[in-house]
Amino acid sequence: MEKTSTMAHQIRQKIADELTHLLADTYTLYLKTQNFHWNVTGPLFSALHPLFETQYQELADAVDVIAERIRALGSFTPASFSEFQKLSSLKESAGNLSAEQMIKILAKDHETISEQLLIIFQHTEKANDQATIDLLTERMRAHDKTAWMLRSSL
Repeated sequence: MEKTSTMAHQIRQKIADELTHLLADTYTLYLKTQNFHWNVTGPLFSALHPLFETQYQELADAVDVIAERIRALGSFTPASFSEFQKLSSLKESAGNLSAEQMIKILAKDHETISEQLLIIFQHTEKANDQATIDLLTERMRAHDKTAWMLRSSL
């Protein structure tokens, strides 16, 4: 029985570790989207300013849900910029970017996270972790839809 318990703990830990990277990517994308919300200019401002706001608010909610799932799996979450920067596969965007550049960057980042979610989903499905599967399904749906909306704005 103890061997089964140890294996279950190891599986939960692996899933939590993967979710930790997802959390870092989500937080990085949240900050980037908020940055673009504040700094977008040009003829697309009226359309993009509220769109980016809606997107970063959705990402803020997602950060909380992902962090709480990590805690429910028995692990602690990273909670500093430096930790997120080390764990994230996404990079910050600096400088003055055009609205079109912002759209392209955000669409690509949403696509990247969606691809990573699929990998995590496959691992989680093998572990039959239904709660995490549900979370990942919802996140894939959100990132795929947002990427589509952004690409359609180009």
